[in-house]
Amino acid sequence: MRRRELLAAAAVVFTTPLAGASPAEASTLAPLEDHLLYGTVTVPNGGEVSPAGVTAEVKASREEFRAARYDTLARNLPGRIAQAQALEPAELSATAVADLYNIATRLCIKLGEDGLVAITADRALTSARIGGDALTIAEAHRMVSSAWRRQGHLARATDIAVRAAQDVRGDRSTPEAARLSASVSLLATAAYTAAKMADRPTAHALIGEAAEAAEIGRTSPEARTDTGTQQVLLHQLSVHYLLGDAGQAIDLARTINPAALPTAERQGRFFTDVARCFDQWGKPEQCYRALLAAERAAPQEIRRGSVKNLASGLLRHDRTLPGVRAFAGRAGVAVN
Repeated sequence: MRRRELLAAAAVVFTTPLAGASPAEASTLAPLEDHLLYGTVTVPNGGEVSPAGVTAEVKASREEFRAARYDTLARNLPGRIAQAQALEPAELSATAVADLYNIATRLCIKLGEDGLVAITADRALTSARIGGDALTIAEAHRMVSSAWRRQGHLARATDIAVRAAQDVRGDRSTPEAARLSASVSLLATAAYTAAKMADRPTAHALIGEAAEAAEIGRTSPEARTDTGTQQVLLHQLSVHYLLGDAGQAIDLARTINPAALPTAERQGRFFTDVARCFDQWGKPEQCYRALLAAERAAPQEIRRGSVKNLASGLLRHDRTLPGVRAFAGRAGVAVN
């Protein structure tokens, strides 16, 4: 059923008339912010801390992010981090804490809290180095790269991701498939940042390298992120958009099956990126269709800053786009 719904959403975006969408849910980072700034959170219910329990909480956090349940994740992360910090031995605790801070960084990026991004990324890398797990360290470097990018330090952000990709590829203590999977994420992130700098040759070279790595090593069960060929395509779509190649981006988007994307978060991101491309191309109706599809795939995605900006711009077409004012309201735009 889920697959049919996604395919129908793609058809709506590219070919068919407008349709309605379900309400979005709000999310908040207040509990996480309190934990980061004041450290007041303790282990939930004074519960017993065990390696299996902490592992389960890290897995649950990943699943909540992938399902785009950002409000639930924001509420649960502080207690889970506190639980991981109480775990013994220190090396096992540090890796779990780093994993959770990596997830927290991705959540903060989603919700546009750049100040918190810098804090969580730093804590992720510090803990990852103590834990010594190569994949966790690689993902932490990716989060640090994202933090630098969001602060405008694009060249430095690109360099951090590229160097981390080289480091994890050379770590022979980690299975090859997992190493390649981590390097795909890092190279795709570096390509995105290079495109943001308008460095066309570097962006294309890096996304090409990521595609080659994805073909060599498919996603492993231990991967920290959703990687593989489909994720490379999503980043390639973003690269085209950032370089101003909206038509080329839409041509690529038509080849991507949203039902094959592994998570609701990826599906929501796909339709949001398609919306951005249609907006860049000057096609408001197709942009709106894509935003509605993003909302159906992952309702909480539409409260992102990029979606709010698109929705605000679409309000001037409210006479020709039925329901756009209601959509803008669901996205968090102040509508008179």
